Amino acid sequence: MRPSCPYCHSSSEMSDRRMRILKAGFFRRTSDGKRVRRFYCVSCSRYFSYATFHPCFRQKKRHLNHRINKLLASSVSQRRIAKLLHISRTTVERKFLFLGQKAVHELEHQNKSSPLATVVEFDELETFEHTKCKPLSVPLAVESKTRRILSFQVAQMPAKGKLARISRKKYGRRPDFRPKALSELCERLKPLTAPDVQFKSDQNPMYPEILRRHFPLNSHERFKGQRGSIVGQGELKKIRFDPLFSLNHTCAMLRANINRLVRKTWCTTKIPNRLRLHLAIYAVYHNNMIRAGPLAAG
Repeated sequence: MRPSCPYCHSSSEMSDRRMRILKAGFFRRTSDGKRVRRFYCVSCSRYFSYATFHPCFRQKKRHLNHRINKLLASSVSQRRIAKLLHISRTTVERKFLFLGQKAVHELEHQNKSSPLATVVEFDELETFEHTKCKPLSVPLAVESKTRRILSFQVAQMPAKGKLARISRKKYGRRPDFRPKALSELCERLKPLTAPDVQFKSDQNPMYPEILRRHFPLNSHERFKGQRGSIVGQGELKKIRFDPLFSLNHTCAMLRANINRLVRKTWCTTKIPNRLRLHLAIYAVYHNNMIRAGPLAAG
């Protein structure tokens, strides 16, 4: 069946005794050499093809999308990707933005089509924006046992400890958006969780109040925070049995496979929204690996 015109929305149905959408041969796509059917719209006198409806429309290097996506989810920086694939950094940046936006929608669809989670572990992973004086919080929700990433947020937060005074002096008072981000996380979790879902977290004083507001009838089990192990990017805990192992293991994998989250890295986040896109790229890749089979720690 011939498609409708994307410009004037004319259909291929018979109207005024003639066809509105006519076949107009083929063309060979430069990026991957694929033969694509072309059409002509009688109503608006414009040409279009099946490629017009594709998300990668007008991309000249679409054949690199899959490779760049895998490298971004494998702790490779954007500069190194440009060197490995012999392309410019601008191309990698554009691909990153395209793949990130695509991954945001894909993660949402992926989780909505999966079974509802009955036990959810959640906590915050901390990183920073350009400098440690400008920290960021990443509230993260993971399905227990399967380690499927359900949702996440990125929120600005004030510096703590010895850096707090330096941060206020250089950048002024930094507002704390963590409560808002946690509320948004809970709203996103509602369609992904079972009615009798059970929550697990550490003893952060913010969590009980926020959960009571969004999930008043569900149980919430809290566990005391433990010292980080030498291995696992400091996310795995130095105890024999970790009740939040699914969450901590996933956080360790985030730090190991997203270059900007690695401990003591020089690949830092400059724009918080870019961190959100990078997290979405990895989350989709992570969940697909879990579905495919056993997931290695690296």
